[in-house]
Amino acid sequence: MDNNPHTKYPIPPFPKQEQDTPGIEAQLSPKADHGEESYKGCGKLTGKKAIITGGDSGIGKAVAIAFAREGADVLLSYLGDVEDKDAQDTARYIEDAGRKAVLMKGDVGQEEHCIALVKKAVEEFGQLDIVVNNAAFQMAREDLQSIPSEEWKYTFDTNIHAMFYLCKAAEPYLKPGSSIINTTSVNAYSPTPKLLAYAATKGAIQNFTSNLSQILLEAGKGIRVNAVAPGPIWTPLIPSTMPEPENFGKDTPIGRPGQPVEVSPAFVFLASDEASYVSGATLPVTGGRVTI
Repeated sequence: MDNNPHTKYPIPPFPKQEQDTPGIEAQLSPKADHGEESYKGCGKLTGKKAIITGGDSGIGKAVAIAFAREGADVLLSYLGDVEDKDAQDTARYIEDAGRKAVLMKGDVGQEEHCIALVKKAVEEFGQLDIVVNNAAFQMAREDLQSIPSEEWKYTFDTNIHAMFYLCKAAEPYLKPGSSIINTTSVNAYSPTPKLLAYAATKGAIQNFTSNLSQILLEAGKGIRVNAVAPGPIWTPLIPSTMPEPENFGKDTPIGRPGQPVEVSPAFVFLASDEASYVSGATLPVTGGRVTI
């Protein structure tokens, strides 16, 4: 097995490609690695119950597979019909790991749907221990004038407002030892000019994470709140929202985009009891891009 981080996974340039938003796994070239064959669990999340938004593909899919193999039951939240096949495939991996998978489709930017997600998880699992706020939208635009106002609002609805809705709905059910994990981005530290709206939301997520952590711990809730900051990760979102996806990730010090399976262990650590003294933190998984 190649353990050299520069050559461990496919290196750009990739084939030219384009997808409609939000993108699907079947059209991604090269295929992404979510740990389907490689991730081995060791019981770090035994007995825990999780919600993962954006769980049909990309980072969410890898996290779902890892969580299940670590012993957790998982409710997968995803947006729409076009993602049904990816969501069902993820559910199959969860069930193959001997865990329960629940699928819920809908827009997390709507508070009513976030409330329904929590209600469904508690009904199906009897408890809720982990909330992963991973769903996100981005769209590359050349300049300020080319960003539609509705797209700006939708980006904030999906990336940051949904996080507030889901955390608020989940808090009454989260017992001491529970964990909230938010997906921020290297863009919170080093924003990409073509991703103004997306990068702004990721900066907001950083602040939301550290602030909510203080609020919950100072209230004695025993709920930890952390974030993972991925760098450029190869998912269907990239060819559906970014120009020149064939060169995506080439500008990292490692020289390639990360694979979803390279991000999921960070979520497992933060969700596990091994991270009992970690809260308000952000764990960068950026291919060497600087986050200080």
